[in-house]
Amino acid sequence: MKLYNYFRSSASFRVRIALQLKGLAYEYVPVHLAQGEHLREAFAAVSADQLVPLLELPDGTRLSQSMAIIEYLDEAHGGVRLVPADPVARARVRALAQSIACEIHPLNNLRVLKYLSKELGVSEDVKNTWYRHWVRTGLEAFERQLAQGPAGAFCHGDSPTLADCCLVPQIFNARRFDTPLDGLPRTMAAFDACMALEAFQKAQPSACPDAQG
Repeated sequence: MKLYNYFRSSASFRVRIALQLKGLAYEYVPVHLAQGEHLREAFAAVSADQLVPLLELPDGTRLSQSMAIIEYLDEAHGGVRLVPADPVARARVRALAQSIACEIHPLNNLRVLKYLSKELGVSEDVKNTWYRHWVRTGLEAFERQLAQGPAGAFCHGDSPTLADCCLVPQIFNARRFDTPLDGLPRTMAAFDACMALEAFQKAQPSACPDAQG
């Protein structure tokens, strides 16, 4: 398999975590978002939406969108189960994951932040205030969801799931922008539990081949 991704992309980070948790080997193909490589003709020929991550299977099939990719990996390969079999547990894990992937991330990804700066002309301080506001608001909602669910070391129970694959990259990005993370005990406990695992450590941005780019 080939994974087209960018080391700082939280969506790419999610898929790298899933691949590591599943113990699956893959070829790392860097696409530098900050330098606009995703908008160039070469990548457009591979990715219809010109976004990362994109997973290319051995038979040439290409899958896009991190959530769809992770669920494919979970269904197609054995090992740790990232989406529970129980319908209620499965719905809860997906809801937690979507709270980050659909509520927090779209407001704060790189192309949105660039648009705020370049097209709307907002200052760096205003852009960062925007980022911190929406991330903090979203994480507070995430914390409330965790508090209403079953106890466990991770977001759902005592093993990492799709929700943890989404949470960890969001916390990494939140820290980059100095987002306050106090008062989120369940959230940060789940993050710490994840980062104690080798799979999460190997998937983190600093471990990527293009981390110096």
